[in-house]
Amino acid sequence: MSFASDVKKELTMLEINNPENARAELAALLRMNGSLGLSNMHFTLNVQTENAAIARRIISLLQKFYDLPAEISVRRQMKLKKNNLYVVRIVQGVEGLLQDLYILDDYEMRPTPPDEWLASEGMARSYLRGAFLAAGSVNNPETSRYHLEIYSLYEEQAQQLGDLMNRFDLNAKVVDRRSGYIVYLKEAEKIADMLNVIGATNAMLKMEDIRIMRDMRNSVNRLVNAENANLDKTVNASQKQIDDIEFLDAEVGLNRLPEKLREIAQVRLDHREEPMSALGDYVPSGPISKSGVNHRLRKLTKMADELRETGRLPKELQQE
Repeated sequence: MSFASDVKKELTMLEINNPENARAELAALLRMNGSLGLSNMHFTLNVQTENAAIARRIISLLQKFYDLPAEISVRRQMKLKKNNLYVVRIVQGVEGLLQDLYILDDYEMRPTPPDEWLASEGMARSYLRGAFLAAGSVNNPETSRYHLEIYSLYEEQAQQLGDLMNRFDLNAKVVDRRSGYIVYLKEAEKIADMLNVIGATNAMLKMEDIRIMRDMRNSVNRLVNAENANLDKTVNASQKQIDDIEFLDAEVGLNRLPEKLREIAQVRLDHREEPMSALGDYVPSGPISKSGVNHRLRKLTKMADELRETGRLPKELQQE
């Protein structure tokens, strides 16, 4: 089962006791997944979903808060994934139900419910929950990208959902996509907040656990990469020093170098694997600091570079 399915399963198990919150959730579910028809001069309503638990929740809310009968049928989709399609069919009291949920007004469909109807926090949370159940999806947080979206055929509807989400500081965006519109979130923290807003507490905690583990792994990887980069830099610098000293030895002989440079050159050759911080302890004339070692090795490198370029040893480097 996908993470999105787990989220929806958790949401369908939430207990609702407040009739107004139930109305808000039903309004989103019916508005976004319902289709209106006429039979014997009476409205009928079909609500389609690929999720059996969502279909059962719609029937439960209708029976508990409207005492309306509804029937459910199962169809096999013939295209794409060929999943089961669950159809909740309502044939009685449809007009009154849709008017009560601000979906129908004088036999005309309303594009969105009134903003003032969703003014309370509980109503806003419930409407968003219904919208997510009807047309929402969320990526598995274990994947490389975070993404939550709710799809709508209508721009005004998507924009209202975005505004509702942003009442909870979720930084939702709306974009034209796939012959419709999506309102989406990209930030992991905001997606976790959204799951909490609509009541998917367990999914939110699971996502936070995964996100923390990923962040820890990423931090460890960054530290390891930085350490490896520093090690490579140190090895490359050591090899450059050895190459320069061997070049000077072959071209002019180490015995022609000033005593202090000759000492550090021989120490570097004798202790090739040692870091620069340890070389000072091996100097025959007495220990010197890391900065002292670095100073002398830099002189040798400069000497080798100039010798390669000019073919002669700079006079000032013959004395120490």
